[in-house]
Amino acid sequence: MPQITTMKKSKKRAIIISSIAAVLIVACIAGLLVAGSLWGIPPFDGLFDMRIAKLAGNREQYNIENVEELENSPLEGMNICYLGSSVTYGASSLQTSFVEYIAKRNNTTYVKEAVSGTTLVDEGIGSYVSRMQSLGKDAHFDMFVCQLSTNDATQNKALGEVSEDGTTEFDTHTVCGAIEYIITYVTQTWNCPVVFYTNSYYDSQPYAAMVNALEEIRQKYDIGVIDLYSDEAFNDISDERRALYMADDIHPTKAGYLEWWTPRMEKYLYDFIGENI
Repeated sequence: MPQITTMKKSKKRAIIISSIAAVLIVACIAGLLVAGSLWGIPPFDGLFDMRIAKLAGNREQYNIENVEELENSPLEGMNICYLGSSVTYGASSLQTSFVEYIAKRNNTTYVKEAVSGTTLVDEGIGSYVSRMQSLGKDAHFDMFVCQLSTNDATQNKALGEVSEDGTTEFDTHTVCGAIEYIITYVTQTWNCPVVFYTNSYYDSQPYAAMVNALEEIRQKYDIGVIDLYSDEAFNDISDERRALYMADDIHPTKAGYLEWWTPRMEKYLYDFIGENI
């Protein structure tokens, strides 16, 4: 009898341990899915892409092969480098973003250096600064377009301050310092115009502060800034359009990039290169 009692206890203990393990696994999966939703990081590409593909804004009609080229584009023939994170990557649009649409519509080539979840603030090999430096000094770019990353706001990275005139060393562990360093590095290394772009409006005080700081930096360096965030007319769309264009508050769908963001970005770039190239 004692032996039978011991076996029953062992079996019960095993069941409890298995149940706890199952709960932990489910919790981990849920946590990864939430991370993917917040930062555009697909934890399981197949599962994430299946969910994203079902969005109305990602229907086949918005595929890149269905996009027509524009005639006599001012951007035609340019090689443009795009540095960014999930929004540049196209995390909620099956990896198609404004980058591919601009290239197809305007007959440009491009380098798309975009990794979801990464920050302007330099905290390792995944940061904007580190990845920019890995592009190679012998590369040729006609323009450099950089995303004002929402991840810095989401992750509460230090904003910092715009440096004083004449400063040659920047604190890349702050948003302002990283932006100034990127501008300086691109100008000195590839000698091409620099343009930053912001997200469309979403409710975030940290990101709003970043947009304001970027405007101050624009005035100092005379760079281009495609400010989608502060453009009230641009953001004044119906709830139905917003549901079609955005997968969440931060990430556009293919329709959002193609019909909403890309024309606005192109218009700015046309004017910008007319004044700077």
